[in-house]
Amino acid sequence: MTPPILTTERLTLRGLSLADAPAFARFFASDHSAFYGGPIHAEESWRKLSMYAGHWTLRGYGPWALTLTETGETIGMVGPWYPDGWPEPEITYFLLEEHGGKGYATEAVRASLDWCFAKGWTRVMSAVAEANTPSIRIVERLGATDEGMTIIPPDRAMRIYRYPRPHAQKTGTAA
Repeated sequence: MTPPILTTERLTLRGLSLADAPAFARFFASDHSAFYGGPIHAEESWRKLSMYAGHWTLRGYGPWALTLTETGETIGMVGPWYPDGWPEPEITYFLLEEHGGKGYATEAVRASLDWCFAKGWTRVMSAVAEANTPSIRIVERLGATDEGMTIIPPDRAMRIYRYPRPHAQKTGTAA
């Protein structure tokens, strides 16, 4: 499946491509990637890029390249993700460190959630490491609730944050 292109006020979410390899290599070479299994070498980051891009073929959905609409610069990745062994589909995301703190991740995750719910998903979560306080702030800002700890392959303890369905956000009722 060809990924659709989503746009927000400042961002374009488009299918991953080889053009994103340098951004992946920069992210995964940095200590900032520790919650994503890094730091790792550029060759391994290329494999991760391929894996995420292939998710669209295998599942019919997957992460997008997160780009600045104004410049086209790739600043991260965001989108639905459900690898084998995961408890359920989730929204995964990362940003290059220099683009953090500007609201881009919140804006991108919101666009991903809107897409998932529009496609008929009834449950959406993100798995977040307990020490990843920037990500915890993002999911909480989007109304996600902490459902406790689980083990994500290959044996990483993660906290599950459940996002409310859009109608639950409007009425204030539980999802």
